[in-house]
Amino acid sequence: MEPINKITSVITPLDRKNVDTDQIISKEFLKRIERTGFGRFLFYHWRFDEQGNENPDFVLNKPEYKGSHILVAQDNFGCGSSREHAPWAILDYGFRVVIAPSFADIFHNNCFKNGILPIKLTEEECDEILSKGLNAPYSVDVNLEEQTVTGEDGKVFNFNIDPYYKEMLLNGWDEIALTFKYEDKISEYEAKRIAF
Repeated sequence: MEPINKITSVITPLDRKNVDTDQIISKEFLKRIERTGFGRFLFYHWRFDEQGNENPDFVLNKPEYKGSHILVAQDNFGCGSSREHAPWAILDYGFRVVIAPSFADIFHNNCFKNGILPIKLTEEECDEILSKGLNAPYSVDVNLEEQTVTGEDGKVFNFNIDPYYKEMLLNGWDEIALTFKYEDKISEYEAKRIAF
């Protein structure tokens, strides 16, 4: 995984509550066996009409948000089924950070495991960021080390993160890579075990 520390980007304001994993990546696109290639199907039924044409009213199709790395949504983001394809699609599309007042637990954990930083801010704070982003392109700096989101207007929002996940994201480690941190202890244990 790529490490995350500082990310500066225009936000993509997805002003919707209860965005479930089937809306993030619909079931008909789950046939791939790789983790890549899902980004083109992100929010597919919102982004495209039945003929496959872009819906110009959907936020991801607006030119001012193209290339954004920070998605901001409303409460209960990632609810529904536990499909890991949802964070795969979000990451493959280009988002490294998702900000919302709350996340479904399994989705929240899957984000960390796939190199996405899910940030919980209050409803009022998310409403403020969304309002600014919907009014005009609004850029923020996310600083994981400092645990801050700073708007281009200087407004600072603080967030909490579990130190375990913070270390993983700062170093670009998944759970397997994290075990290599203890490789000497594992080798020592295995040498003692073989001796018996």
